[in-house]
Amino acid sequence: MALITKATNAHPRFPTTREAPPMPYTASDLLTAELETCQRVVDTQLDAILDASRLICDTLSAGGRWWVFGTGHSHMIAEEFYGRAGGLTDIHPILEPALMLHESLAKSTLLERRAGLADDLLEVHGPTRGDVIVIASNSGRNAVPVEMAEGARQRGVAVIAITSMAHSRSVTSRAPSGKRLFELADVVIDNCGTPGDAAVDGEQGGVGATSTLTGALIAQAITVEVVGQMRTRGTPVDTYTSFNI
Repeated sequence: MALITKATNAHPRFPTTREAPPMPYTASDLLTAELETCQRVVDTQLDAILDASRLICDTLSAGGRWWVFGTGHSHMIAEEFYGRAGGLTDIHPILEPALMLHESLAKSTLLERRAGLADDLLEVHGPTRGDVIVIASNSGRNAVPVEMAEGARQRGVAVIAITSMAHSRSVTSRAPSGKRLFELADVVIDNCGTPGDAAVDGEQGGVGATSTLTGALIAQAITVEVVGQMRTRGTPVDTYTSFNI
């Protein structure tokens, strides 16, 4: 309901009441939305995180390699596993600059929809049977992440997806197969975001993305669980210490 405020120093030519402007977006709204989304991840995704971690540990224990991949902003989720203080040293990233945002938003958006590109990347980087790959894609609909999962499976590589189930289920695939990422993964971890990713509603549309924060949270949870499980198995893994201490 709109607020009605009496005007001061009323003039006969002007109304004595006015409708207050709509409330603006606030940082508090966003912080609340982020915390609520992270809490949904904590409440609903622990089993999937544990399943993913066990799959990774089984892979590493058998001599396989752990790969990570993402396009657009989701490449940051892949990087969250790679080269971080406290993270594993033996991570194999597939980070194609043309699919990131620092070269061109328009180019990244165009290329992540291009069929066939994922197969080229798989050929260049060379994941093989017995490996595992984590693929991050909020929408899970574009050709490159979908075909990355398809190509990985064809090569005998296990697939873990970090994606928004609400978003993916609300859209159709842009990949030739018609599949979405979650339909191709051995383990699916839901980042619990809303369709479109913007969490704070308003008259100008949604603002304030959550997928980066929840994706990073999921990535770090997997990392810690993998380190712990590998130590329990008697095969501890090497981790980075910050270069700045």
